[in-house]
Amino acid sequence: MISVGVNGYGTIGKRVADAVVAQPDMELVGVAKTRPNFEAETAVKNGYPLFAAIEERIEQFDDAGIELAGTVDELVAASDVVVDACPSGIGAENKSLYAEHDTPALYQGGEDADLVDVSFNARSNYDAATGADHVRVVSCNTTGLSRLLAPLESAYGVEKARVTLVRRGGDPGQTGRGPINDILPNPVTLPSHHGPDVNTIFPELDIDTLGMKVPATLMHTHSVNVTLETVPDEADVRELLADESRLFCIKPSMAIDGSGKLKEYAHDVGRPRGDLWENCIWEESISIEGDDLYCFQAIHQESDVVPENIDAIRAVTGVADADESIARTNEAMGMGL
Repeated sequence: MISVGVNGYGTIGKRVADAVVAQPDMELVGVAKTRPNFEAETAVKNGYPLFAAIEERIEQFDDAGIELAGTVDELVAASDVVVDACPSGIGAENKSLYAEHDTPALYQGGEDADLVDVSFNARSNYDAATGADHVRVVSCNTTGLSRLLAPLESAYGVEKARVTLVRRGGDPGQTGRGPINDILPNPVTLPSHHGPDVNTIFPELDIDTLGMKVPATLMHTHSVNVTLETVPDEADVRELLADESRLFCIKPSMAIDGSGKLKEYAHDVGRPRGDLWENCIWEESISIEGDDLYCFQAIHQESDVVPENIDAIRAVTGVADADESIARTNEAMGMGL
């Protein structure tokens, strides 16, 4: 069994912790929080040992009546791998702690790529993370783009990718984010950070990305245009993408016309928190014009990186190859819509 600690029990951390518990070959050592809030209480109610991320705040947990199992230093020492799910920038501050205990660490996409040995996507470059000490699971948008581009590159070759990302203003719980009533080029210059981030997975890929922020919280939406080296039929592309375990091709008969209905569907089929771990691609949007492929896909920013974190745990510990790990993760989490 792989002993896993999760440092940070917020949007990503609590989902990763649940996914670790679901795996047959992993055990959760515990989770760390900086302060006693509803998520800290939930962790304890779930039976997850809770560790104080800041030792000086132990008294705050005592005052709130929340039982602690120890400090984050003890969590790291007891773990084979630590998943750092702290806010952007905090992972870089924590790196020395993980190095001190010689504990491999996984960071999230908000950290800089130069912090780590390798940036990771299970479908695209699993083997590159084997045995690495510091691995960055790329952001929700980069994860979604990598999952889509990998099979296209393998099957047809990609000459160039151009993507416009319509980005949610904040997660549902991020009450301080925006815009509230606006549509913002973000950034107004080209490229957005997403293209260079995809290049941490596909160094040779020619990709341009533009970003916009809108007053929404549910999901991101990508307008994708890929120039292919070999031109397939639309039906061939649909079949190729439908065979990918972490892509969900939305059939016209489902009458799902946007992210609102996608989230409703996720709740209806019993997904925890209404999570959509897969890219959601509108099958009708898959079109070929000349040698250009077009499609729309939606990315659930709160959850699509969760299975990638699980696979990265196996990659750094070397206990399974890519196909084995992806299949094991998918089965344990109930992947597939």
